[in-house]
Amino acid sequence: MNIEQFTAALEEKEITLSSVQLEQFETYFRMLVEWNEKMNLTSITEKEEVYLKHFYDSISAAFFIDFHNVTTICDIGAGAGFPSIPLKICFPHLHVTIVDSLQKRITFLNELAKGLNLQDTTFYHDRAETFGQRKEKRESYDLVTARAVARLSVLSELCLPLVKKEGLFVALKASAADEEMQAGKKAVTVLGGEVIEKHSFVLPLEESERNIIVIEKKKQTPKKYPRKPGTPNKSPIEG
Repeated sequence: MNIEQFTAALEEKEITLSSVQLEQFETYFRMLVEWNEKMNLTSITEKEEVYLKHFYDSISAAFFIDFHNVTTICDIGAGAGFPSIPLKICFPHLHVTIVDSLQKRITFLNELAKGLNLQDTTFYHDRAETFGQRKEKRESYDLVTARAVARLSVLSELCLPLVKKEGLFVALKASAADEEMQAGKKAVTVLGGEVIEKHSFVLPLEESERNIIVIEKKKQTPKKYPRKPGTPNKSPIEG
Protein backbone atom coordinates (compact mmCIF):
# COMPACT_ATOMS: atom_id res chain seq x y z
CA MET A 1 0.00 0.00 0.00
CA ASN A 2 1.72 3.16 -1.16
CA ILE A 3 1.03 6.57 0.38
CA GLU A 4 -1.52 7.53 -2.29
CA GLN A 5 -3.43 4.25 -1.77
CA PHE A 6 -3.22 4.72 2.01
CA THR A 7 -4.61 8.27 1.79
CA ALA A 8 -7.37 7.25 -0.65
CA ALA A 9 -8.40 4.19 1.40
CA LEU A 10 -8.76 6.37 4.52
CA GLU A 11 -10.66 9.04 2.55
CA GLU A 12 -13.19 6.34 1.63
CA LYS A 13 -13.76 5.87 5.37
CA GLU A 14 -14.10 9.65 5.87
CA ILE A 15 -10.70 10.02 7.52
CA THR A 16 -8.88 12.89 5.81
CA LEU A 17 -5.21 13.41 6.59
CA SER A 18 -3.47 16.79 6.43
CA SER A 19 0.06 17.22 5.07
CA VAL A 20 1.27 17.41 8.70
CA GLN A 21 -0.35 14.06 9.53
CA LEU A 22 1.07 12.44 6.40
CA GLU A 23 4.50 13.74 7.37
CA GLN A 24 4.02 12.19 10.85
CA PHE A 25 3.37 8.80 9.25
CA GLU A 26 6.51 9.20 7.12
CA THR A 27 8.56 10.04 10.22
CA TYR A 28 6.98 7.11 12.08
CA PHE A 29 8.01 4.74 9.29
CA ARG A 30 11.55 6.14 9.22
CA MET A 31 12.02 5.89 13.00
CA LEU A 32 10.50 2.41 13.14
CA VAL A 33 13.00 1.10 10.58
CA GLU A 34 15.98 2.91 12.18
CA TRP A 35 15.21 1.65 15.69
CA ASN A 36 14.38 -1.81 14.40
CA GLU A 37 18.05 -2.22 13.51
CA LYS A 38 18.92 -1.81 17.20
CA MET A 39 16.04 -3.77 18.72
CA ASN A 40 13.35 -6.14 17.55
CA LEU A 41 10.23 -3.98 17.11
CA THR A 42 8.71 -5.58 14.03
CA SER A 43 9.42 -8.19 11.36
CA ILE A 44 7.63 -5.94 8.83
CA THR A 45 9.96 -3.26 7.48
CA GLU A 46 9.06 -2.84 3.79
CA LYS A 47 7.44 0.56 3.42
CA GLU A 48 4.28 -0.57 1.60
CA GLU A 49 3.80 -3.40 4.09
CA VAL A 50 4.25 -1.09 7.10
CA TYR A 51 1.61 1.26 5.70
CA LEU A 52 -0.82 -1.61 5.13
CA LYS A 53 -0.18 -4.07 7.96
CA HIS A 54 0.71 -1.60 10.72
CA PHE A 55 -0.71 1.84 9.92
CA TYR A 56 -3.89 1.04 7.99
CA ASP A 57 -4.58 -2.05 10.10
CA SER A 58 -4.29 -0.02 13.33
CA ILE A 59 -6.59 2.73 12.05
CA SER A 60 -9.21 0.17 10.99
CA ALA A 61 -10.71 0.31 14.50
CA ALA A 62 -11.94 3.81 13.60
CA PHE A 63 -13.96 2.44 10.67
CA PHE A 64 -16.41 0.99 13.21
CA ILE A 65 -16.00 3.19 16.30
CA ASP A 66 -16.38 6.95 16.40
CA PHE A 67 -13.13 8.14 17.95
CA HIS A 68 -14.44 11.70 18.03
CA ASN A 69 -16.47 10.52 21.04
CA VAL A 70 -13.44 9.03 22.80
CA THR A 71 -11.01 11.06 24.91
CA THR A 72 -8.86 8.63 26.90
CA ILE A 73 -7.43 5.47 25.37
CA CYS A 74 -5.17 2.85 26.92
CA ASP A 75 -3.23 0.45 24.70
CA ILE A 76 -1.99 -2.77 26.29
CA GLY A 77 1.21 -4.34 24.96
CA ALA A 78 1.45 -1.87 22.09
CA GLY A 79 5.03 -2.79 21.21
CA ALA A 80 6.04 -0.24 18.59
CA GLY A 81 2.84 1.75 19.19
CA PHE A 82 0.14 -0.23 17.39
CA PRO A 83 -2.76 0.49 17.22
CA SER A 84 -2.80 3.62 19.41
CA ILE A 85 -0.13 5.83 17.79
CA PRO A 86 -1.61 5.67 14.25
CA LEU A 87 -5.00 6.41 15.83
CA LYS A 88 -3.49 9.35 17.74
CA ILE A 89 -2.04 10.77 14.51
CA CYS A 90 -5.49 10.58 12.87
CA PHE A 91 -7.33 11.87 15.95
CA PRO A 92 -4.95 14.31 17.70
CA HIS A 93 -7.42 15.06 20.53
CA LEU A 94 -6.91 11.56 22.01
CA HIS A 95 -5.10 11.20 25.32
CA VAL A 96 -3.10 8.01 24.82
CA THR A 97 -1.59 5.75 27.48
CA ILE A 98 0.55 2.79 26.43
CA VAL A 99 1.54 -0.01 28.80
CA ASP A 100 4.37 -2.32 27.77
CA SER A 101 6.51 -4.74 29.77
CA LEU A 102 9.76 -4.04 27.87
CA GLN A 103 11.73 -0.94 28.83
CA LYS A 104 13.48 -0.70 25.46
CA ARG A 105 10.12 -0.40 23.68
CA ILE A 106 9.12 2.37 26.08
CA THR A 107 12.40 4.14 25.25
CA PHE A 108 11.52 3.92 21.55
CA LEU A 109 7.98 5.22 22.18
CA ASN A 110 9.27 8.22 24.13
CA GLU A 111 11.61 9.11 21.27
CA LEU A 112 8.83 8.50 18.74
CA ALA A 113 6.46 10.86 20.58
CA LYS A 114 9.14 13.55 20.47
CA GLY A 115 9.88 12.90 16.80
CA LEU A 116 6.18 13.11 15.90
CA ASN A 117 5.58 16.04 18.26
CA LEU A 118 2.71 14.23 19.98
CA GLN A 119 0.98 15.80 22.97
CA ASP A 120 -0.99 13.90 25.66
CA THR A 121 0.85 10.60 25.30
CA THR A 122 2.10 8.70 28.35
CA PHE A 123 4.07 5.46 28.36
CA TYR A 124 4.35 3.04 31.29
CA HIS A 125 6.91 0.31 31.71
CA ASP A 126 4.68 -2.15 33.55
CA ARG A 127 2.85 -5.44 33.32
CA ALA A 128 -0.84 -5.08 32.42
CA GLU A 129 -1.71 -7.18 35.49
CA THR A 130 -0.10 -4.75 37.94
CA PHE A 131 -1.14 -1.64 35.98
CA GLY A 132 -4.77 -2.80 36.16
CA GLN A 133 -4.56 -2.91 39.96
CA ARG A 134 -3.40 0.72 40.28
CA LYS A 135 -6.27 2.58 41.97
CA GLU A 136 -5.84 5.74 39.94
CA LYS A 137 -5.82 3.85 36.61
CA ARG A 138 -8.45 1.21 37.24
CA GLU A 139 -11.77 1.77 35.44
CA SER A 140 -10.61 5.19 34.23
CA TYR A 141 -10.38 4.89 30.42
CA ASP A 142 -13.04 5.52 27.77
CA LEU A 143 -11.52 2.86 25.55
CA VAL A 144 -8.90 0.15 26.06
CA THR A 145 -7.42 -1.64 23.10
CA ALA A 146 -4.96 -4.39 22.25
CA ARG A 147 -3.81 -5.81 18.96
CA ALA A 148 -2.83 -9.46 18.69
CA VAL A 149 -1.39 -9.62 22.21
CA ALA A 150 -3.08 -12.77 23.54
CA ARG A 151 -6.26 -14.79 23.12
CA LEU A 152 -9.48 -13.07 24.15
CA SER A 153 -9.95 -14.96 27.44
CA VAL A 154 -6.54 -13.68 28.59
CA LEU A 155 -6.80 -10.26 26.99
CA SER A 156 -10.13 -9.53 28.69
CA GLU A 157 -8.50 -9.90 32.10
CA LEU A 158 -5.69 -7.54 31.12
CA CYS A 159 -7.93 -4.89 29.54
CA LEU A 160 -11.44 -4.84 31.05
CA PRO A 161 -10.32 -3.80 34.58
CA LEU A 162 -9.04 -0.53 33.03
CA VAL A 163 -12.25 0.32 31.15
CA LYS A 164 -14.65 2.73 32.81
CA LYS A 165 -18.30 1.69 33.12
CA GLU A 166 -20.04 2.08 29.74
CA GLY A 167 -16.60 2.38 28.12
CA LEU A 168 -15.28 0.00 25.47
CA PHE A 169 -12.66 -2.70 25.16
CA VAL A 170 -11.70 -3.13 21.51
CA ALA A 171 -9.67 -6.18 20.47
CA LEU A 172 -8.05 -6.20 17.02
CA LYS A 173 -7.72 -9.77 15.81
CA ALA A 174 -6.71 -11.65 12.69
CA SER A 175 -8.69 -14.80 11.87
CA ALA A 176 -10.15 -17.34 14.34
CA ALA A 177 -12.04 -14.59 16.18
CA ASP A 178 -15.20 -16.72 16.53
CA GLU A 179 -13.36 -19.50 18.37
CA GLU A 180 -11.69 -16.93 20.64
CA MET A 181 -15.03 -15.28 21.39
CA GLN A 182 -16.54 -18.65 22.27
CA ALA A 183 -13.64 -19.58 24.58
CA GLY A 184 -13.55 -16.06 26.07
CA LYS A 185 -17.29 -15.73 26.74
CA LYS A 186 -17.05 -16.56 30.43
CA ALA A 187 -14.06 -14.25 31.02
CA VAL A 188 -15.82 -11.30 29.37
CA THR A 189 -18.91 -11.78 31.56
CA VAL A 190 -17.00 -12.37 34.82
CA LEU A 191 -14.96 -9.20 34.22
CA GLY A 192 -18.06 -7.07 33.68
CA GLY A 193 -18.16 -6.89 29.89
CA GLU A 194 -20.51 -7.84 27.09
CA VAL A 195 -19.63 -8.38 23.43
CA ILE A 196 -21.77 -5.89 21.52
CA GLU A 197 -20.28 -6.16 18.02
CA LYS A 198 -17.84 -8.08 15.90
CA HIS A 199 -16.74 -6.55 12.61
CA SER A 200 -15.00 -8.66 9.98
CA PHE A 201 -13.25 -7.31 6.90
CA VAL A 202 -10.29 -8.04 4.67
CA LEU A 203 -7.17 -5.90 4.42
CA PRO A 204 -7.05 -4.26 1.00
CA LEU A 205 -4.59 -5.56 -1.60
CA GLU A 206 -3.49 -8.71 0.24
CA GLU A 207 -6.99 -9.69 1.45
CA SER A 208 -6.17 -11.32 4.78
CA GLU A 209 -8.98 -11.52 7.31
CA ARG A 210 -9.28 -9.04 10.17
CA ASN A 211 -11.77 -8.89 13.04
CA ILE A 212 -12.58 -6.14 15.49
CA ILE A 213 -14.35 -7.27 18.64
CA VAL A 214 -16.13 -4.53 20.57
CA ILE A 215 -16.95 -5.20 24.22
CA GLU A 216 -18.88 -2.76 26.39
CA LYS A 217 -18.18 -2.52 30.12
CA LYS A 218 -21.55 -3.14 31.77
CA LYS A 219 -20.52 -3.46 35.40
CA GLN A 220 -17.49 -3.11 37.66
CA THR A 221 -14.74 -5.69 37.44
CA PRO A 222 -14.36 -7.72 40.67
CA LYS A 223 -11.39 -6.42 42.69
CA LYS A 224 -9.39 -9.62 42.45
CA TYR A 225 -8.88 -9.13 38.70
CA PRO A 226 -6.42 -8.85 37.09
CA ARG A 227 -4.62 -11.58 39.00
CA LYS A 228 -0.84 -11.73 39.51
CA PRO A 229 1.49 -11.34 36.50
CA GLY A 230 1.51 -14.50 34.39
CA THR A 231 -1.61 -16.01 36.00
CA PRO A 232 -4.14 -14.90 33.33
CA ASN A 233 -2.02 -16.59 30.67
CA LYS A 234 -1.37 -19.75 32.68
CA SER A 235 -4.95 -20.25 33.83
CA PRO A 236 -7.37 -18.10 31.84
CA ILE A 237 -11.00 -17.71 32.94
CA GLU A 238 -12.61 -20.25 30.64
CA GLY A 239 -15.43 -22.75 30.89
